[in-house]
Amino acid sequence: MSLNDPLADALSHIKNTERVGKMECVIKPASKLIGNVLSVMQDGGYLKEFEFIEDGKAGYFKVKLRGRINDCNAIKPRYYVHMREFEEWEKRLLPARDFGMLIVTTSKGVMSHAQAIETGTGGQLLAFVY
Repeated sequence: MSLNDPLADALSHIKNTERVGKMECVIKPASKLIGNVLSVMQDGGYLKEFEFIEDGKAGYFKVKLRGRINDCNAIKPRYYVHMREFEEWEKRLLPARDFGMLIVTTSKGVMSHAQAIETGTGGQLLAFVY
């Protein structure tokens, strides 16, 4: 693990764990951003559940997988996207329309691109999952 980008490390760990067929993984170190991204993935139906475990250091997340993730990755650099540009980014990063989701950080918190369109806000692209 490089630890230069903990979000990218966490998502690639989830993807690799899914590929091997395991149903549980541990993500270290934990952060609020990673927790928020995991929460959005859980709302989208990609994860069963996850819990934060305090270990006296940064803590870690224990994640239970569903086996539904084909690919997930962090988006680098984190582009700023206006609400009306989400469709263009969907075409660029996701394999098909209405398949998968972009995860965005907005002034109203971390959410999927569909929620961002609903609330009428743009934001920075963090990750994609499908």
